[in-house]
Amino acid sequence: MTLQPANRAGRRILALAVAVCVAVCVIQRDAGTQRLFAWQASGAAPSDGLEVLEVRPAIFMIAGAGGNIAVQVGDDGVVVVDAGAAASAPAVLAAIKRITPKPIRYIIDTGPDPDHVGGNELLSKAGDLFFPGTRAAGPRPDPTRIAAAIVAAEGVQAHMSSSTADPAQSTAGWPTDSFHYARKFLYLNGEPIEMLHQPAAHTGSDVFAFFRRSDVVVAGDVLDTRRFPVIDLERGGSIDGELAALNRLAELAVPSVPVVSREAGTLVIPGHGRLCDHYDIVEYRDMITIVRDRVRTLIDEGRTLEQVKAAGPAMGYAGRYGGKGTDWTADQFVESVYRSLMKEKP
Repeated sequence: MTLQPANRAGRRILALAVAVCVAVCVIQRDAGTQRLFAWQASGAAPSDGLEVLEVRPAIFMIAGAGGNIAVQVGDDGVVVVDAGAAASAPAVLAAIKRITPKPIRYIIDTGPDPDHVGGNELLSKAGDLFFPGTRAAGPRPDPTRIAAAIVAAEGVQAHMSSSTADPAQSTAGWPTDSFHYARKFLYLNGEPIEMLHQPAAHTGSDVFAFFRRSDVVVAGDVLDTRRFPVIDLERGGSIDGELAALNRLAELAVPSVPVVSREAGTLVIPGHGRLCDHYDIVEYRDMITIVRDRVRTLIDEGRTLEQVKAAGPAMGYAGRYGGKGTDWTADQFVESVYRSLMKEKP
């Protein structure tokens, strides 16, 4: 039996209560969109082709500067993950200044590619090294704290200082704090930040930056859902290492369950392209696993590289991940998988 309000006033109260509930649900559902609208309405959105998105209350993503850039803000200052390309560095710095007047304290590199580390020098020189308990840098700062620290896996510096590196990249953009072990960490702006080394994935020196309180992972070029992953064999990459890194990323990311229709769960900032979640990672990983297994089967049958390519092991995925207009084709990906697997054969 359905209960009815006893009078007109009761019906009005019930209708008002329903309207309030609906409004609260809409506000919660569209919270992220409203934050973006508020950012744009404030006039703070940067020009120069960059896009700024508030991913979580303390985490922003800057797109359009080469690789995607993550910016964490708080009382301790700014932590930047990847600095973008050198040509975009002035615009990136201006965008960060619009987000917050706080100084840049740390730059974390997720890998050695120029579109991720090219802006290191300018952003670092615009920063101020973090020393807890000391006064803010004045007009004449202490010369030991006039630049932000640059943190990266040890291999990044080796790549940046090699004979094949970009000659325009000066030593001022090289990492100042390198590590070779599996996990390095910081605690800034009230949040644990983990840097997780992913050996032999896209390259031999990839890193995930995990902002644990915000539940955001910056994945670098291990994840790029616009195309097949680039396996850079010359710089230590491998197909099995790429899949191991994606498996680890899938373990870090928590999906939105039990309410799968809700825009929730861990958010992942890829090296390029749109924001991702757990389901995107799993779909991308499974696609790569299928192609890898097809290539492995063809190798076990004794096929040559040209015969493997002719067999089309990326069939069903080439249109989405390696079609026309991409700078990394299905054939190039298949060749990198083939060569990676052949290197592992006894």
